[in-house]
Amino acid sequence: MKPSRTLLLTEELIALDSITPHDKGCQQRLIELLAPLGFRCETIESNGVTNLWARKGSEAPLFVFAGHTDVVPAGPLHQWESEPFVPTQRDGKLYGRGASDMKTSIAAMVIACEEFIAHHPDHKGSIAVLITSDEEGPAVDGTAVVVDLLEERGETLDYCLVGEPTSNHVLGDTIKNGRRGSLSGHLVIKGIQGHIAYPHLARNPIHQAAPALAELTAEVWDEGNEYYAPTSWQISNMAAGTGATNVIPGQLTIDFNFRFSTASTAEGLEARVHAILDRHGLDYDLAWTLSGQPFLTEKGTLSDTICGAIKEELGVQAELSTTGGTSDGRFIARICPQVIEFGPPNASIHKIDEHIELRYIDPLKNIYRRTLEHLLAA
Repeated sequence: MKPSRTLLLTEELIALDSITPHDKGCQQRLIELLAPLGFRCETIESNGVTNLWARKGSEAPLFVFAGHTDVVPAGPLHQWESEPFVPTQRDGKLYGRGASDMKTSIAAMVIACEEFIAHHPDHKGSIAVLITSDEEGPAVDGTAVVVDLLEERGETLDYCLVGEPTSNHVLGDTIKNGRRGSLSGHLVIKGIQGHIAYPHLARNPIHQAAPALAELTAEVWDEGNEYYAPTSWQISNMAAGTGATNVIPGQLTIDFNFRFSTASTAEGLEARVHAILDRHGLDYDLAWTLSGQPFLTEKGTLSDTICGAIKEELGVQAELSTTGGTSDGRFIARICPQVIEFGPPNASIHKIDEHIELRYIDPLKNIYRRTLEHLLAA
């Protein structure tokens, strides 16, 4: 049986070792396929990151496919059953770094565009593709840069489908209609170093911080809402001491993170942390990093359309979810009122022997094509 165009393109992309922030020619291959379809393709480079903005048409509504060509490092090569950048089929699965996250999605987007345009050459509205090589890394010079540029130009996005691997057990069981925000803090609590036998001449920052940390841990930051679980606060790193057993440390360093919903704001969470630390009389420095605001697309046209396409193609009833980490949807939501993420099962993403089941590759493309048909077919 002849392999499908979606499978072949997926394998082409996996074979390019585009470890973040490098694109390694993935986007050029996409340009070669999109330009003949009538897409105006623009490469936007920023500090070694390669971004692609390709648009066909100038009328509203504008539907955007979004994704990333960069992948995480393969890890220990000897633990892979097959080479991570040699696409390999076995036992009904396609193996390779990026198979699920998210080169299959990108291939499905491009081939879905090909098929849709072939059958609907006079479709209404416009189609665009936004691709970055900086999603798995700092995400500073990627989609955020493209969004800034589009905002400056006054380009209006109506719908965006991000191809992140959202499915949990079978393709289509879960789509993401939002993501929590991420707010990190680097806290340094200052004490006075001294000999452990003379505690009255020192000030132990660990002892001083303990009551405040207990309060922070027990704090209920919000109750969540219809779409989100309650905001969580977690310590990720803690360090103090010189390594000697007879020295009271001079400072305690703590890294923590909020994953917060639309029920809270970054400013409100920061203020509440400072209030708790101040109430306990701590001498401290606290630096904040907001890496993403929460975003939410309420049930509506795009979510209903994608859920309907999944039902038509697979007979699966998709559930809406806002769980998981951050994604580039947080940037796109600034200029697009409806942003939904949908892609392959995520069980193997970032793992050794990342893979996708072969039986899901063409149905994923078909769902993307059906979404275009429902929204843009004349």
